[in-house]
Amino acid sequence: MKSEKEKMISGDLYNAMDEQLADDRLRTRTLLKALNDSKPHEVKERNNLVAELIPNAGKGLWIEPPFYCDYGYNLQLGEKVYFNFNCTVLDIMPITIGSRTLIGPSVQIYGAIHPMNAKERAGGLEAGKPITIGEDVWIGGNATICPGVTIGDRVVIGAGSVVTKDIPSDTFAAGNPCKVIREIPK
Repeated sequence: MKSEKEKMISGDLYNAMDEQLADDRLRTRTLLKALNDSKPHEVKERNNLVAELIPNAGKGLWIEPPFYCDYGYNLQLGEKVYFNFNCTVLDIMPITIGSRTLIGPSVQIYGAIHPMNAKERAGGLEAGKPITIGEDVWIGGNATICPGVTIGDRVVIGAGSVVTKDIPSDTFAAGNPCKVIREIPK
C-alpha cells in the first residue's frame, strides 16, 4: 500500500494532513522563514539554506526572497535558474525548470489541484499534476502557471498571463488564457 507521500508524488488523490507530509511542510516552512528573513549580504547562509531547501537544483540558482514552496524536494532545477521576488511554487508533484530560466516577480507555479467533486474536496483529499518549463525561458511578472502544463524551450510568457495549456518552444505567449502570439526566431 502506498504512503500518502507516494500517492502525492504519483498524482493520486492523497491526504495532505498526513503526519509525514505535515512534518515535511513544517521543515520547509522553517527553512523558508530563515531564507525570507535573511539579510541581502548573507550570501553564504542563503546559499546553504537554498541547497537544503531545494536539493535538486543545478549550480547558480538565485532566489530573491520572499519565496514560498510546499516541499522544495519536488523542484528539479537546471543551472542558473532565477526567481525574482515573491514567487510561490506549489510543488506537490515534480516541477522541472530548465537551465537559464528567469522567473519574474510574483509568478505563481501551481502543481496542486483539488477534486471537482465537492464531497471529495470536503474529505480533505487533493492531487496534483507535474509542470515542465524548458531552458532559456522568461516568465513575466505575475504570471500563473497551472497544473500539468509544459512550456517549451526559449519561450517568453507575457506578464500577468495565466498558462492553462502547453506552450511550444520558440514562441511568445501571453493573455488569460495564455495563447501563442507569435514565433520567436532562433
